[in-house]
Amino acid sequence: MAVECHLYLPQLRMSMDGIVERAAAAERTGFTGIALMDHLAPPGALDAPMFEAIVSATWLAARTERLAVGHLVLCDAFRHPALLAKQAVTLDHASGGRFELGLGWGSMPDEIEAYGIGDVAPRVRVARLAETLEVLQRLWSGETVNYQGLHHTLRDVRPRPTPLRHIPIVIGGTGPRTLDLVAAYADWWNLPVTALEHLDRLRPRAGKARVSVQQLVTVISTEAERTATVATALRRFGPMAGENGMVVGNVRELTAHFRALADRGVERFYTWFTDFAPTPTLEIFGEVIAALR
Repeated sequence: MAVECHLYLPQLRMSMDGIVERAAAAERTGFTGIALMDHLAPPGALDAPMFEAIVSATWLAARTERLAVGHLVLCDAFRHPALLAKQAVTLDHASGGRFELGLGWGSMPDEIEAYGIGDVAPRVRVARLAETLEVLQRLWSGETVNYQGLHHTLRDVRPRPTPLRHIPIVIGGTGPRTLDLVAAYADWWNLPVTALEHLDRLRPRAGKARVSVQQLVTVISTEAERTATVATALRRFGPMAGENGMVVGNVRELTAHFRALADRGVERFYTWFTDFAPTPTLEIFGEVIAALR
């Protein structure tokens, strides 16, 4: 089975030029796409400088030629679906059909509460996301839209233009309500890597959506540096590296790891490098991508 590797690159603690440099290196070394994050303040690093998600994706789409550009994932509460639909279509046209819409109901309720954006109750957030996904499909259809929900209302709206093509939707999570939305709307189901043991059991709940996984990766360039490299990664990412959250290895070891996941039905990997993805790391991982193909 052919697999895709996307670079997951949170747009913080680096300049925009640095982000573009990494995107260009990813494109050059065989990555299929790039995904940014979406927060108003970066979790666990509230004082770190960070760029806005949609504008950053637009800039990367303009500075690349082949990479799919998206997010893992946009927070539904941050944008009205009419605005999100327009932003997605604009990026779809600007990139020549390379934009993918990753969307979730918000992983950081404290952030939503701090900025006064909306109700933080999970049942409210997932219900709002369900309405947003329905509204997006209607707004992209080209037909006049009338919609009355608990969270969104539209009256006689007919947005133009429509997408160049079907805009792929990525939804992550394992909860029953989330999986209902994956089955109804998603092209990709992003399974948390810590829930891999449940893949076979949950897979039927995801409908026709293809499976992706986000994975922390520590690349070992030389054996002499292995111990120090792992220690640095653990210091930076702490508990996130546990419970299968981080894979460590050289080209051979990483190839074996990702091939084993592909054999279980995972078709896309969002690779999050613990050294913040400098060009040499992406070049080494390019060998893994070539081996997987």
